[in-house]
Amino acid sequence: MSNNNDITQSLPRGEASDALDEAFDNYLKAVEKCGEDLHSIMIVKDGKVVKEKWLGEGDRNKPHILYSVSKTFTATAVGLAVAEGRLKVSDKVIDFFPDKLPAQINQNLKDLEVRHLLTMSSGHDVDPTMKVYGNDTCRTDWLEVFFAHPFEHKPGTFFVYNSLGTYVLSAIVQKVTGEKVLDYLYPRLFRPLGIVDVTWDESPQGINCGGWGLYLKTEDLAKMGQLFLQKGNWHGEQIIPESWVIDATTSKIESLPAGTRREWVKVKAEDSDWLQGYGYQMWRCRHKGVRADGSDGQYIIILPEENSVIVTTAQIGDMQEEINLIWEYLLPALQ
Repeated sequence: MSNNNDITQSLPRGEASDALDEAFDNYLKAVEKCGEDLHSIMIVKDGKVVKEKWLGEGDRNKPHILYSVSKTFTATAVGLAVAEGRLKVSDKVIDFFPDKLPAQINQNLKDLEVRHLLTMSSGHDVDPTMKVYGNDTCRTDWLEVFFAHPFEHKPGTFFVYNSLGTYVLSAIVQKVTGEKVLDYLYPRLFRPLGIVDVTWDESPQGINCGGWGLYLKTEDLAKMGQLFLQKGNWHGEQIIPESWVIDATTSKIESLPAGTRREWVKVKAEDSDWLQGYGYQMWRCRHKGVRADGSDGQYIIILPEENSVIVTTAQIGDMQEEINLIWEYLLPALQ
């Protein structure tokens, strides 16, 4: 969707402390030393942008691929639809798509609720997302792929990072609202925040991918982080229900890094930002923070105790190392 007729609203700018100026310079030096391909970083403190930088392929005015940061926006659409009475998190998923189900379904699939999709606990033993890629993707119905994959666990009991599950959330929103998630969010989220030029990839069935495929600018991400920091309130208007923000950012289930199993994890919880728990398409992280994150280093990190938001776009494989540098250099200067 092109929203060029709307007015972009920038976040207010402020002055960084001397400590943050020094920390930011040291952080950028450490990033360079580590060979990390950082594209942008923006720091918001007390509601004002106090540091920002674009590097490499980063461009202030160009939307960046977000990968799984998209999930937080899909979950927000679910929250808004819940607030409007269009669905409940306790709704059974199979009731939305009776024509997409396999001939035989087990009790686990029958018990699957919207809340389980939100918390990556649908009951799959492994993520089925890769099954929608390949030479036959244009003839593949992604909902049918999701439902055909074995549901081996009781929903709500077993965490498996599942991007196709987020696609199902997108499809549910489209089913109950009659609009694609992008179009549904535009007047409810993007326009109030002054976010324009939004695009979102779709499945062959014309449904926004949900778990990936959203493109936004760095400052757009900072606005989303600030909105969550403010419990869904924006300039005195409650854009997202406060209760939803609290639910989304509270740990609902023990989490694991994508593509791993509990028995494979050797790192201690205190050393990993992927073992802090998972809410509604958002990760808890160390230092009492919460984040949206996407492959290769896309972050919206919300730090309530510091009243701060840190956003990055990047092409970085080791995302734990990326966030470690943020904790080492930037966090102390925000406290």
